[in-house]
Amino acid sequence: MANTNVNNVDEKVANMDSEKKDQILQDFEEFKGYLSDKVSKGQKLGLGEEQLAKAAEKVAGYLAEHEDPRNSEEKLLQELWKVGDKDQQHALAHMLVRLVD
Repeated sequence: MANTNVNNVDEKVANMDSEKKDQILQDFEEFKGYLSDKVSKGQKLGLGEEQLAKAAEKVAGYLAEHEDPRNSEEKLLQELWKVGDKDQQHALAHMLVRLVD
């Protein structure tokens, strides 16, 4: 069950209503709040930090490839994501989960 939730992350982000996505990404505090809510829900479903980080990796990868940063914080995260190798991206995903937990 938990693995299915992680695997559906790409699809859910890609299919999110564009107005809702714009609202979430417009302000970094709003983005952190949204991510915090999703981390909390994942924890209630029994996901551990590693599974949450894998989900965060999927979201970050999608955003880096498909969305323009809407503020300086997102721009920094996108640039860090793009210059990092897989291990560094995974570490950044862990940090994002911890940031909002």
